[in-house]
Amino acid sequence: MSRIIQRSHIAFGHDIVMAALSFPLALYLRVGDGVQFYAFDNILFSAGVFTVLAAASFWFFGLYRGIWRYASLNDLTRIAKAVSVAVAALFVILFLTTRLDWIPRSAPIIQWFLLMALLGGSRLAYRISKDKSTARALVRQGTRRLSVLLIGAGDEAEAFIRETQRSADTPFKVIGIVALTTSRVGRNMHNIDVLATVDELEETIRKLEKTRHGVPSRLVLTGDALRHPDNAKWLEIADRYGMTFARLPKLGDLREGLADPLQIRPVAIEDLLGRPQARLDRDKVRKMIAGKRVLVTGAGGSIGSELVRQIASYDPASLTLVDAGEYNLYAIDMEMAEKYPELARDSVLGDVRDRTRINQVFDRFKPEIVFHAAAYKHVPLVEHNPNEGILTNTLGTRNVAEACRAAHVATMVLISTDKAVNPANVMGASKRLAECYCQALETLPVDQRGVTRFVTVRFGNVLGSTGSVVPLFKRQLEAGGPLTVTHEGITRYFMTIAEAVELVLQSAELGRRGVTEGGKIFVLDMGRPVKIVDLARQMILLSGLQPGKDVEIKVTGLRPGEKLYEELFHDSEPPAPTETDGVMLAAPRVVDYDLIKQVFDALETSATSRDTATTLDLISRLVPEFQSPEIGAKSIFADNTANADHAKPALDHSADDGSASNQKAGTSA
Repeated sequence: MSRIIQRSHIAFGHDIVMAALSFPLALYLRVGDGVQFYAFDNILFSAGVFTVLAAASFWFFGLYRGIWRYASLNDLTRIAKAVSVAVAALFVILFLTTRLDWIPRSAPIIQWFLLMALLGGSRLAYRISKDKSTARALVRQGTRRLSVLLIGAGDEAEAFIRETQRSADTPFKVIGIVALTTSRVGRNMHNIDVLATVDELEETIRKLEKTRHGVPSRLVLTGDALRHPDNAKWLEIADRYGMTFARLPKLGDLREGLADPLQIRPVAIEDLLGRPQARLDRDKVRKMIAGKRVLVTGAGGSIGSELVRQIASYDPASLTLVDAGEYNLYAIDMEMAEKYPELARDSVLGDVRDRTRINQVFDRFKPEIVFHAAAYKHVPLVEHNPNEGILTNTLGTRNVAEACRAAHVATMVLISTDKAVNPANVMGASKRLAECYCQALETLPVDQRGVTRFVTVRFGNVLGSTGSVVPLFKRQLEAGGPLTVTHEGITRYFMTIAEAVELVLQSAELGRRGVTEGGKIFVLDMGRPVKIVDLARQMILLSGLQPGKDVEIKVTGLRPGEKLYEELFHDSEPPAPTETDGVMLAAPRVVDYDLIKQVFDALETSATSRDTATTLDLISRLVPEFQSPEIGAKSIFADNTANADHAKPALDHSADDGSASNQKAGTSA
């Protein structure tokens, strides 16, 4: 600490000397040898006054909080402000005391430029000398650095190149840049050439192979390249040339405290989704949540726990976590205790199937905003246990929704799934029924519905969630393979958990303003569907192995209730944009509240008594798209029987999906 203080004193002394010399030097530059005809007392007085003014200004603007070794444009900006204030103050004082009748009017301007050069130049010279000494030290030590080819010519690339050229510790040497656009091709960044665009990536690597550098050791993504749709193609090119595929975090990630922006990381599977990041209005979300009592069901699950994390960051008045699983609830509760010790928080063991327990929780904590994420979501398990799926996903949603009405909750948000569109399985049908119930409540007049807004958000698979394919592939890779895929043509929509939850919060903010009036629901833009076999191949490549050689990919056949592709929209519910990027609005069929309440009562009786045949029959009556192989659909919608046919996908799927129509494996009762 004393060493830092001593260095700052030396820097301060240097700047004071420069300030003292700047006035007479500026006068000399203006009048040359004629300076000898100026009164020495005037020059001495002016120089002394300016030195005092400059000392105060330099200290006020924090010129000594920075480190000369890392002098940058920000330091130069502070110097400019400090010098401007000091020179302006001197000009005013001399005008008041001498009316400036003895000094040339251009002298203060010359002094400003001169002092900027003296202060900024010395810092620049110091930094250059330190950088050169570092480079010489690396040469003496014989340090061998890994060659790197960067994709992206933005701020992240510039910061990384600057650090690699300055630091003695970095093991990397950038030998070229490939830009995303043509605007920077042919230019250079810290003497590193922008060689080509990404369209010529493979050709660029071949050219580098013939130079003294050879094939780069690493291909590193920077900035906007992290969300480029061709990431998967670049991975295969890197593998073909024996290059490691890596990434730099975006500088914007620093707001989350994730890592140093110059740290190279392995590319994660979510980096290969190739979807641009949606522009989010976090201020509106903060305004919605800050100071409010918030409750999350399924708080220990993958979506629920991420909801808890993000909601906690927006300063709610209190946060109530509800989950039926003891360990998962304990884990998220401990995480919140560590990260947000001041947040009023309650963790409640409770099952959404238990209406009495849910009502007790709402009566006690009186939430103002509710996020309902509790659900069974594993398709084959729910297919084999349809009554349990209905009790949790469908009737559990009813219990939460009615508790919201009774407790005068302002907004309830239901987390739904793309499997609710043309459902080919009980899980999807159970979630479609949950959507129908919330839609029916939303269409009621205010005097019947109460103050609660019922918001439904539908989206597809999230990477890393429990039961999803990515954790399965990771376990299979660790075991040496094979990676199992149920069908070569099967596709799914994917989104990261964090991005999905951010968009859910944005949807909640829209929904509380009545955007979903009439029973509309929100659908998240999931980008392009991903072939599961391609996902398996990419995960093998990212682990440094070869598909088919080191690790096999095995096709096992469709599981019960599994579809070849999922759909985000029904044919009868064309999407409409909203004011939020990444959030669309759909208007599915709405069921009359009295009718759905009657069917739900019947479902409760059949599911509770485990009368599977009746349960499946009731599902088929309310969701005509769902066809149980044991019981033909007997739709209660006489005018909607056409919807019972499987619709073609609402979004354009690539021709290599492997099928002309969606398929479903046999349903098990």
